Amino acid sequence: MEIRLNKYLAQRGVASRREADSMIQEGRIAVNGRVVEDLGHKIDDGRDRVAVDGRKIKPGRELVYMMLNKPKGFLVTLADPLGRATIKDLVPSLPDGVNPVGRLDKDSEGLLLLTNDGELANRLTHPRYEIPKIYIVCVEGRVSREEIDKLEKGVPIEGGRTAPAKVKALESRSQSSVLQVEIHEGRKREVRQMCESVGHEVVRLMRVSFAGIRLENLLNGQWRFLKKEEVHRLKRLAGLS
Repeated sequence: MEIRLNKYLAQRGVASRREADSMIQEGRIAVNGRVVEDLGHKIDDGRDRVAVDGRKIKPGRELVYMMLNKPKGFLVTLADPLGRATIKDLVPSLPDGVNPVGRLDKDSEGLLLLTNDGELANRLTHPRYEIPKIYIVCVEGRVSREEIDKLEKGVPIEGGRTAPAKVKALESRSQSSVLQVEIHEGRKREVRQMCESVGHEVVRLMRVSFAGIRLENLLNGQWRFLKKEEVHRLKRLAGLS
């Protein structure tokens, strides 16, 4: 079957389509031994041989979709030059080419998706597709209705004002509050910065849902493969069905 080269590279988990276009323009992709620089180039994915930087891509590579309940203290990366704990320590048999989808900082915990489906990963993290992410956040002090209104309308953080969010107070005490926060962006430490912008330091932050996939009974530090219906749901939400 004929398929555009950038789509083929995305399906094989090499890169997103946009990143694949850049790689093609840089002359890093060869088809049947010849460098291709035409962004519209099509290949026969059952016959043509594709190589990236001289390394052949195996045809029919299986796409992998996983979820992990990341504990606090683990870096969302597969290797760390300083020798700190990473998610690879939690999933030592992680298949080659499978990478985390989006961010979850070292001090945060909860749901992390992993895949080698580059096109899906790109759409799940791109602001254009407004993929919902839900967090349970414990903060210092009592959060007022006025402060919740500010968070919902958008607050200034590093890089500019946040997009509108959905915020619900689950518990509110003089010493601490628990919030449920739903956002559609994925900026660095976004939820932490949002809470700090209205005067509340984050004590604990857990992502409980990403694109409709929920942690449910997955224990801290455990992982599993996604079910077929979960993968279909992700693709529908990302416009890939």
